[in-house]
Amino acid sequence: MSIDVVCMGEILVDVIPTEPGVYRDGLRFEIHFGGAPANVAVGVARLNHRSAFIGAVGNDSFGDMLRNFLEHEGVDTRWLVRKEARTSLAFVIHHKSGERDFFFYREPWVKTADTMLDVSDINLDEILKAKVVHVSGVATAYPPLSESVYTVMKRAFDAGLHVSIDPNYRWDIWGGGGRALERMDRYIRTSTMISIGLDEIESIFGSRDYRHTAIKIMERYPNIGIVAVRLGAMGSYVVTKEEELYMPAYRIEPIDTTGAGDAWTATFIVNHILERRDLRTSMSYANAAGALKCLKRGAVTAFPRRSELEEFIKSRGTSTK
Repeated sequence: MSIDVVCMGEILVDVIPTEPGVYRDGLRFEIHFGGAPANVAVGVARLNHRSAFIGAVGNDSFGDMLRNFLEHEGVDTRWLVRKEARTSLAFVIHHKSGERDFFFYREPWVKTADTMLDVSDINLDEILKAKVVHVSGVATAYPPLSESVYTVMKRAFDAGLHVSIDPNYRWDIWGGGGRALERMDRYIRTSTMISIGLDEIESIFGSRDYRHTAIKIMERYPNIGIVAVRLGAMGSYVVTKEEELYMPAYRIEPIDTTGAGDAWTATFIVNHILERRDLRTSMSYANAAGALKCLKRGAVTAFPRRSELEEFIKSRGTSTK
């Protein structure tokens, strides 16, 4: 069976507190599957399309957990390799609003498995049989992973595949938006779509005017055909070469927003790129997926299946007025 979407980059364990607020003695945590591109691979699989993940986990119990989870979800793991290192961790800090921050146990703080993926670990010819390659900006920060990601993106772009990038800016990894953009520039130049959060627009491009920034991105990078801006509780905005559209969010009471952007991106890729649905329909489904994800803790715990999306949209309509 052919693969529709290949996702590549960081895969890690999210360590999530069971209640919002500052860390303190005796605070309880849950461990969950995580890593933005790995989350997208799960989201695509749950929407009945074939996905694969390229990455590295450690030779430890967390590595077992991540591999087993992907396989249980039906994600192809032929390019998920083991390294003699510990699996990467992301500690989540929950705010009472449902928003969150992260700090990482991976480079630049410590050497862990996900950054150790080498291009020799993968089969480029097989990967290029996919329709879409999706990567995360976190994976562009440190070699050899960063060079492996660029090799795959460039080959996919030159072969005419859709190449999607989520900058996934994290201060704890980059230390500044200017440094992140300088590093990511060559990756964006080999992409056809960028999916970016409003906070990332501000951190990387220095503005909260998302419409103006999205148009400037398309002017700076003529290879980009779609700029999708995830606006959280405000909804989403997408501009393409032919049209632009804003769509408000579905109203919910969020429990955990971790992974909401990944749910949105996976659902948009499935609907707009793979199934070629119109922009309004694709954004409605993506907004619904992001909303449903926020109703449970964990990045992919509440990633919806197609029937859940259909039921949610039927009960709520295409957008919130």
